[in-house]
Amino acid sequence: MAFDWVLAAGMALAAVLAALGGVFILAALQAGSRDGPYSIFDGPPNEITFLFDGDTMVDATAGARAILALGPQVGSPLSRLLAHLSVRFSGLEERLLALPVEGQFTLPAAHNDDELLRAELRGGLTRISLLPAQDARRMSDGLSLIAMDQELSTLRSTVSSAPYLIWREDTDDQVIWANAAYLLEAADRLAPDEDLSWPLPRLFAQAVSVQAASGQRLFLNKADQGKQWFDVRSVLDNGDRLSYALPADAVVQAETTLRDFMQTLTKTFAHLPTGLAIFDRQRQLQLFNPALVDLTGLQPDFLTMRPALFAVLDAMRDRNMIPEPKNYRTWRKQMTDLEKAAASGLYEETWNLPSGQTYRVIGRPYPNGALALMFEDISTEMTRTRRYRADLELGQSVIDAMEDAMAVFAQSGLLVMTNTAYADLWGHDPATALTDGNIAGVTAHWRAQSAPTVQWAEVENFLTTIGARGPWAGEVRLLDGRLVSFRIKGLQGGARLVSFRVINHAAKKHTVPIDDPHKTA
Repeated sequence: MAFDWVLAAGMALAAVLAALGGVFILAALQAGSRDGPYSIFDGPPNEITFLFDGDTMVDATAGARAILALGPQVGSPLSRLLAHLSVRFSGLEERLLALPVEGQFTLPAAHNDDELLRAELRGGLTRISLLPAQDARRMSDGLSLIAMDQELSTLRSTVSSAPYLIWREDTDDQVIWANAAYLLEAADRLAPDEDLSWPLPRLFAQAVSVQAASGQRLFLNKADQGKQWFDVRSVLDNGDRLSYALPADAVVQAETTLRDFMQTLTKTFAHLPTGLAIFDRQRQLQLFNPALVDLTGLQPDFLTMRPALFAVLDAMRDRNMIPEPKNYRTWRKQMTDLEKAAASGLYEETWNLPSGQTYRVIGRPYPNGALALMFEDISTEMTRTRRYRADLELGQSVIDAMEDAMAVFAQSGLLVMTNTAYADLWGHDPATALTDGNIAGVTAHWRAQSAPTVQWAEVENFLTTIGARGPWAGEVRLLDGRLVSFRIKGLQGGARLVSFRVINHAAKKHTVPIDDPHKTA
């Protein structure tokens, strides 16, 4: 009996141990079959559910964790989730703030009727779930899902790797999405103990306008670099404003350098008495100085509008600042020829205006097809030239009226002035004669027209001697027998005056033999 009882107890203990071993083996098999971390949710594998305690994520399903892993890993899990979902569910942030009062709410997707978002508050924890209502048929096509997932991953990687700032704003000007470059720029501006929060901070203090879609230049202030400039372009996308900021520091620096250079040129040209007008290759006025306004009478308001070349010339013609031809067609052709000649660097003319003023106009080409016109008032110079010419003509007429023959030599020895009596006496007009106009050539001509005498050598020596000398006189006899007295006198500036007077007018038509100059023919 005792043996049977011990045998029965042993069999019962073996059965219990076998059962426990089976349970442990089954638990080990079930634990080995799990994919991913242990979750408190027991829903289907495609369910997307998040559980938050404030901003801290307590748990999430595998699909939910995949969503958070797609975007930039900057900020808290709740802020990253809001950045992802606010684009699809309008007003999500406001509804979450009111969740302690409402307890739960459901939001449909803004642009997709097949998706819902449900949020509820349980025991101090916030549960957020994405519920596909009619996606079973679409999700059944695994190949389409893989293709869309790959395309979405490529697009996200492309936008995230873009070196430009890209962000999206809602109708309340809240930044609801941004790429990695924008997030890094925003993170650099945070305090050392501060993290990115939702909504994302606005980088640009200036308002970004959709009306300026073609280009709006804004700047960011950086402590170590000063202002950093961007060309911002914005477009409307499903009611939101999508903006792109392209770096523009190089463009701004080039424009600043060009503006400074133009200001320097303007200040330089402002002091020039010559009027200056520079036209570009399209013949639009790009630069002018105050002297142009004074010389042409054109209004600065008109010139600042950058008129065309022919508009400027037409305005000058209306003010009688251009020589008036007989008809407009001829004038227009002259202005066309002016442009062509100036473009080739060959235009330079003197304009005698109806007002009596005289302008010198010069056209010069510039690089890249530009054209510069320069206007200079030479009325005073022309008046002085005319007066000088009139004085010369008057002086010439005075000595032409004198009976004595006159010849004036400059200090350099050139014959610079004679009168009519001189030409009649010697048959020598410096304006038409081919003989040399220096002292040696002229005295040689005198010697050839007179009887031999040593006085011509003395005359030549007297005229070529530099320095002050007293007057000197003498007599010579011409080949026709006339006796001529001459007188040499020094003038101001080293010039010499030689005057001739005929003493014996009883000249014969025949020449006197050279061997007997005092014998009449």
